Amino acid sequence: MNGREALALAAGGARRALMVKLGVPVAALFMAFLVLLGAFAGIGGGASSAAACGKPGQPADDGANGRGGDETGGAGKELRKRQVENAKIIDQVAKDGKLPGRATLIALMTALAESELDNINYGDRDSLGLFQQQWSTGWGTKEQIMDPKYAAHMFFFGGDSGDPPGLTSYSWEGMSLNDAAQKVQRSGFPDAYGPKETQARSIAKEAGIDLERAGDNHPGRPGQSGNKPAQDGHPKPDGGPGNCNTTGNGNGTPAAPGEPFHDGASGWPAKVVNRRSTDDAIAWAKAEAASHRADWYQKCLAFTSIAYGWNFSGTDYAIDHYTQIMPKDMRHDGDRNPPKGALMFWDTGHRAGHVAIYVGDGNIASNDIEGKGEIAIVPATAIETKWGAKYLGWSPPYYPNAG
Repeated sequence: MNGREALALAAGGARRALMVKLGVPVAALFMAFLVLLGAFAGIGGGASSAAACGKPGQPADDGANGRGGDETGGAGKELRKRQVENAKIIDQVAKDGKLPGRATLIALMTALAESELDNINYGDRDSLGLFQQQWSTGWGTKEQIMDPKYAAHMFFFGGDSGDPPGLTSYSWEGMSLNDAAQKVQRSGFPDAYGPKETQARSIAKEAGIDLERAGDNHPGRPGQSGNKPAQDGHPKPDGGPGNCNTTGNGNGTPAAPGEPFHDGASGWPAKVVNRRSTDDAIAWAKAEAASHRADWYQKCLAFTSIAYGWNFSGTDYAIDHYTQIMPKDMRHDGDRNPPKGALMFWDTGHRAGHVAIYVGDGNIASNDIEGKGEIAIVPATAIETKWGAKYLGWSPPYYPNAG
């Protein structure tokens, strides 16, 4: 299980095979190139976000460098067909084991990162199959690992003796999707799985898989209850513990989710410079809402940066833009008094989180809230009341990595 992760993360199963054939010297040079590429282009995700309070909201995967999520991952027609069939097998194993749809989603994301959800008979060292399980480390014989049903069962439940451990060996329901996958795979690239959520959901939809399905597996055993994810432990932007019951309103008093937002008077720091002014960005966002174009599915951060005149945001995930890219002195945690044009951020329970532009009078311009891919002007409280998301705070429209 060690060593093949870099290849899966970089290019999927096909490129992994190429590196194995090229040999160690060329592979080493290729990996050095990938490291440099990642440093300059932002490959890979940042810290994972915990599940949101209440029912999770829409995913908002902006993809590589904030250019928008990808539902296909570049898969051609024939590969996509195999991915759908393999997804159905994985889901059936989950259902037979009385696991919820969330477990299926984790497995699909894992297999996409490891093998492009294709049952390949090669890999780094002795890694094989959908999950690139190694026959030399107890995952089964070569023939067993190449059986998608067997491989999926091992991913979910592990060996009979508990070694190797599977997903249900852990208290996985309270983990982020990425971290739950990482618990099983023990990858040297621990953020490889989260970026596959958009593609996994698209495949599941095509396969007719209900990812919201409840489960009931061994309710007396930790990590195997099939219940909804834990409702606490949300990280604040500084990494501290969260609280799902109250959200600060900027003056030190608690504000319950769903309470109105009001216009603030704060201005932007001098280093916040965009290609469009705040007024022009708001006007552009409102015009986009009036057009009803469905161009923005899972592209929340890309939408906000383009509204301000950029081609892309330069950050993969909205929640990372707030917690990692935005300077601390620009983050107004829990403040429900954003100025017009501010970026507002939520933890949706999915890896990416959500961001929208505050347009004033308690309203935001947001994608996917009223129609898939469409921008709509809606009350800012809708992200909490409709999606069950946790409001993180607001910031100026600052895009230090945009282009």
